[in-house]
Amino acid sequence: MKPEEQYCDFSTQAVHGGRYLHGEHAHSAPIYATSTFTFDNAEQGMNRFAGNENGFIYSRFGNPTTAEAADAIAKLEAFGLKDEKGDPLELSALLHSSGQSAMVTMFLSNLKAGDKVLTHYSLYGGTHEFLFDFLPGLGIQSLITDFKKIEETENLLMQNPEIKIIHIESPANPTMDCTDLQAVVTLAKKFQVLVTVDNTFSTPYLQQPFRFGVDFVFHSTTKFLNGHGNTIGGVLIGKDKAFMKSIVNRIHKLLGGNSSPFDAFLLLQGLKTLPIRMEKHCSNAKIIAKFLSEHPAVSKVNFNGLPDHPDYVLSQRQMRHAGAVMSFELAAGLEGGRKFIDALRICVRAVSLGTADTLVSHPASMSHSGMKREDRIKSGITDGLIRMSVGLEDPNDLLQDLRQALSATI
Repeated sequence: MKPEEQYCDFSTQAVHGGRYLHGEHAHSAPIYATSTFTFDNAEQGMNRFAGNENGFIYSRFGNPTTAEAADAIAKLEAFGLKDEKGDPLELSALLHSSGQSAMVTMFLSNLKAGDKVLTHYSLYGGTHEFLFDFLPGLGIQSLITDFKKIEETENLLMQNPEIKIIHIESPANPTMDCTDLQAVVTLAKKFQVLVTVDNTFSTPYLQQPFRFGVDFVFHSTTKFLNGHGNTIGGVLIGKDKAFMKSIVNRIHKLLGGNSSPFDAFLLLQGLKTLPIRMEKHCSNAKIIAKFLSEHPAVSKVNFNGLPDHPDYVLSQRQMRHAGAVMSFELAAGLEGGRKFIDALRICVRAVSLGTADTLVSHPASMSHSGMKREDRIKSGITDGLIRMSVGLEDPNDLLQDLRQALSATI
């Protein structure tokens, strides 16, 4: 596709990806299983290292397979969006070995000792640990607020000029709380603060944070973007292309968090079916959430696709669908949760999310086990909370499994 051409629909962009030109006219992106790349002569090698000539040097620095996957995701996040000049938005992306690696690159590229990060309750456990246990050792402090309380957030920004980044998960893991991205970005611009978003749960098919003016987006590509649970990966996307290609790229190389070409190849295959997979994931999730909300063994369901969820209207406004992840409390508490998980026959007992099969986990003892209990409770992650990533199975089979598993808790 020529740069000036635009596809009519997101699904076409997903299928055609980055569309690099490949040797021998390969239809699919080859796996460039090489650690290094050759130079035609000494001058070419010097020019590439100096940045005066495009070309690959070493696969930790960049690789054709990983570059194509990164470009494909950047195009999905930018699809249909315009920049400040009214031209099609162009983004820059770097593929990483994990979502955690992409997140670390993002923070370390933008922060130094004395800076602060402002974030919210209910974050992925690994993000919470990095912000509150690791970064303080580098002299970087993190603060928590409720972004729904805009005045309180503004006061924190006024009182803490050291805040350089506002970091958001929306929907948040695992409570599914949503943040009004437009409202936060408007406030951040007033104080010249960057806004970063973990868009893993939504994918660009359901939500495009750059539409609201955020500065960086990252994903664990392990989840819905790949969709098949057979790789670990992450991607960092930024709208300041010069900054991405200089400072961010340098940090990425120095940390050594580059993706494997094999993982990038599998990711490219998953991206092609992203829209149709997300439609099925989301339609199944609506059915499951409604069932759970009406079951006597369930005391609470966190799913912003339910009309009584406090973020229902917001999620309808800034997302295509409510997503495919939910969490819920059982009336029988922690012991009931154990019985429920043990009784499952179709749903799979595993962490992670976004795979073709339905995954059920216990955040307090699994994904968020590294958090202090008091911090978990403040974030709404109780001892009895169950998280479910709804898969692509027939919903009737899932309902049958859930019905019999819930009966074990009564």
